[in-house]
Amino acid sequence: MSFLKKAFNFILDLLILGFSAFVASLAFPSKYIENGVPFLAFFYLIPVFYVIWRSKWSTVWLYGAFYGFLFYLFYNYWLETFHPLAILIAPILECVQYALLFMCIKLSKTLLKRHYCLLATLLYSAYLYLTQQGFLAYPYGNIASALYSYTSLIQIVSVTGIWGLDLIVVLPQVIVSECLYEKEWRRNKWDLLISLLILASTWIGGSFVKKKWENKESDRVMRIAAIQHSADTWQGGYRTYKENFENLKMLTMEAMEENPDMVVWSETAFVPSVAWHSAYPNNVATSKLCNDFVSFGSNLGVPLVTGNPEGVIKDKELAPILESGEWNWKTYNTVILFSDGGIQGIYRKQHLVPFTEYFPYEKELPWLYNLLLANDYKWWEVGEEATVFEYDGVKFSTPICFEDTFGYLNAEFVSKGAQMLLNLSNDFWSMSVQAELQHYQLAVFRAVENRVPLLRSTNSGITCLVLPDGSTQGKLDTFTQAWGIYDLPIYNDKTLTFYTRHPDLFGKMYVVLSISAVVLIAIYDISRVVLEKRRKKRMEEERLSTLFVSMDEKVEC
Repeated sequence: MSFLKKAFNFILDLLILGFSAFVASLAFPSKYIENGVPFLAFFYLIPVFYVIWRSKWSTVWLYGAFYGFLFYLFYNYWLETFHPLAILIAPILECVQYALLFMCIKLSKTLLKRHYCLLATLLYSAYLYLTQQGFLAYPYGNIASALYSYTSLIQIVSVTGIWGLDLIVVLPQVIVSECLYEKEWRRNKWDLLISLLILASTWIGGSFVKKKWENKESDRVMRIAAIQHSADTWQGGYRTYKENFENLKMLTMEAMEENPDMVVWSETAFVPSVAWHSAYPNNVATSKLCNDFVSFGSNLGVPLVTGNPEGVIKDKELAPILESGEWNWKTYNTVILFSDGGIQGIYRKQHLVPFTEYFPYEKELPWLYNLLLANDYKWWEVGEEATVFEYDGVKFSTPICFEDTFGYLNAEFVSKGAQMLLNLSNDFWSMSVQAELQHYQLAVFRAVENRVPLLRSTNSGITCLVLPDGSTQGKLDTFTQAWGIYDLPIYNDKTLTFYTRHPDLFGKMYVVLSISAVVLIAIYDISRVVLEKRRKKRMEEERLSTLFVSMDEKVEC
């Protein structure tokens, strides 16, 4: 192949991947289409896999890096609002991950000459699971989340979690890409037909399951007021905190006229830290503001659930206020429950956002730690308990912000008895409706996975109620001061879903099956090569033996 032809193919592949990355971002809420075009999720991976099949090992990793960087640049464009460094961190990390992913998928074609689409789908699905584990866990961009509005289709997640939906949607696309590359449809027609039948039966079966949940009678209803005060996250200081508190009180008292059973504010709705300023008062005005807040929550007449940063002593050997004037403290992103005249319990956020809320590698990567610190990044401590609150016989948990994007975490809450999930979020910092919609998309699945209602009470959006069948009620307008009254169905005799009992089982299975398949196929291929060499060696020895015998016979003659 000439240099010009290689260059042309290389540029063509990049153009295909660049276009595919842009189209993929349009499947989700984007800068160009506010609610996205979910239907694109059934197609946007076809050209991506096609390029992988036609690529060389020398370029496939570069293609992966290019696609991963561009997709997240288009998809997570709103991260720039948080910090210019943030819009680089996410795409760069995804760039590395996609480079590895493309090589793994390419390996499936190398190991299997036919029907490699099946192994490739398994590898891709395993990748989606692995990227949501550990410190770098980042659920945004999962293909299944684009399909949240197809409520009949997503009913399967109560069994498989989001991972089952991933595989069902990806498989037909990978098969089509193989057919296009091989220019052979007959060989894979049954694979394609079966994959489409699985998708169709999942959709049709889900419609019956959804109907069942729509008609299911609840044992009782919890009437909850969600307060959206739309406070500017970028503003701070005493005057801002006091103004925010006054707005929260005003909206709450308006909502109280509807006789709710409970009131919920948003993540860090009230600042400053009540725990710190109550224990170590050092400013009269701030202490009074905290006391007013505690008095309001304690005397509201119904439980108040709200976010508030919790400050505690960092080094017990030192004074709370150091000689330098700095505070000897560490902070948690916390939810407070006011009930029966006082604070009855707290929950500390367990799964923090990597880099922006949490960076545990100060010793291993001091240069990056100092870079983040220099760019005004501030970190929370990690909570360690999946708290389940209880009021009036109803148990509930309060995943904070980013936590409602993780299935395993919410399954733990429900397995410990939570009958409803109250998510407290604050996405105002993004200044983007699309960012709030992308967050909401992921959250919808938590209600279906565990068959419990999920109320999202946010600072600026998306405040709403997601029912156990995945349908949404009462969305409030974004970036406006408002409140909503929501009736949450409570089921007393509730059997845990398969997913709640076995969270992320399918994702783990994909990883085990992928590794096992690659190892077994590699062993088979290697053993076949070894056996072939042995066979050829044996044939050569037999040929030489026959030749020598023939020569000996001629000599004797």
